[in-house]
Amino acid sequence: MDKTYVPKGQVASKWILIDANDQSLGRLATQIAIYLLGKHKPEFTPGVEVGDFVVVVNAAQVAISPTRMEEKYYHQHSGYPGGLRSTSIRDQIRHHPDRVIRSAVWGMLPHNKLGRKLIKKLKVYGGVEHPHGAQNPQPAV
Repeated sequence: MDKTYVPKGQVASKWILIDANDQSLGRLATQIAIYLLGKHKPEFTPGVEVGDFVVVVNAAQVAISPTRMEEKYYHQHSGYPGGLRSTSIRDQIRHHPDRVIRSAVWGMLPHNKLGRKLIKKLKVYGGVEHPHGAQNPQPAV
């Protein structure tokens, strides 16, 4: 019977830079989720935080199909009668491009304490500028 591998000590986290310019939203979110979970590392263990920090730039230029632009809506409800607010993906990209990518990645992470810790390691910016130059993020392969 095989033993369960659990990494000893603290696993070193790197900073990864991803350019979202003209990339498909779903494929981009999948790639980001893999880096956040640490599935690209040989010491990956489910339920253990071994992933890297991810910086996404050019979130406003992510590629979304025209059909999806017309049909996709994000919904929020206040909990009160008549409190449903819907925002189209076109408006969301225009005003808050970071929320579109964050929402897509959150759907691919576990919805528990680990997932809430991992989503905090994701930094998304609409343009090319980001304040994480000191961490020296390396471009994704």
